[in-house]
Amino acid sequence: MRPEDRLPYRASIDRPPLVLPDGKAVACWFIVNVENWLIDNPMPRQVLVAPTGAALQPDIANWAWHEYGMRAGLWRLLAAFEKRGIRPTLSINGSVCHAYPRVAGAAHEAGWEFMGHGFVQVPTHRIEDQRAMIGQTVETIRAFTGKPCLGWLGPGLTETLDTPDHLAEAGIRYIADWVVDDRPCRLATRHGPVLTMPYTVELNDIPTIMIQHHPAEELARRALRTAERLVREAKAGDGGKIMSIAIHPYITGVPHRIDIFEALLDDLILLGDLAFLQGRDLHDWYLASGDDT
Repeated sequence: MRPEDRLPYRASIDRPPLVLPDGKAVACWFIVNVENWLIDNPMPRQVLVAPTGAALQPDIANWAWHEYGMRAGLWRLLAAFEKRGIRPTLSINGSVCHAYPRVAGAAHEAGWEFMGHGFVQVPTHRIEDQRAMIGQTVETIRAFTGKPCLGWLGPGLTETLDTPDHLAEAGIRYIADWVVDDRPCRLATRHGPVLTMPYTVELNDIPTIMIQHHPAEELARRALRTAERLVREAKAGDGGKIMSIAIHPYITGVPHRIDIFEALLDDLILLGDLAFLQGRDLHDWYLASGDDT
């Protein structure tokens, strides 16, 4: 099914205003991405270009760059959120539950929601049997957390034209790959509608810091400007909207960036108009709102 058939066009100004929980103007959704980078594969991302520009395997240097996030960076992020009473959503490769049980266990104990992010960090297009991979990921998360996996973000936001059907069949109720609006939309699948959830490609440390090569302060600046603008729009009558901020332990969790991120958390809290919610909360709130657009 083509995207325009799954998600017919609707202008945001034609959609009815929504009221967020506790009368807040904007829902702030934090996503922490944790992934299993297999040394047997090309690395999903590189911070160091190989000598002479030739990609080499095994790529120890870039594997270790990511591994630092799992060993050190994640724990800074965990402490930063815990100190402020914010529980983010964990976008997690299913295999992290086995390969890094210390990481998955700490996030689960802290009350973070688990959102499926593939089984290992490989683009969906390269998976021979998508249905099996999705089923394995969903079941692994359910077995580890004791709760069904409600949300999904493809590795690198990758999908084929059939992916939403496979996700809905596996019980996924919201998908974050469709970055199309500031609020959820209903996405048609062969197994009934699911929600798109407003994820981000610009309030995200990979595009901002690693691709566009901005300093960490730029991510904080963008996030604050986004929050302030959406609050003004909500108070002007547009209703509640969602802003998401996506980070990775090997990028934002390093010593020279974590202080900037913690200052951003404090600034967002000081605004006073934000509700810090998980994807599961947003899904339930939107369904209860009665909006069918």
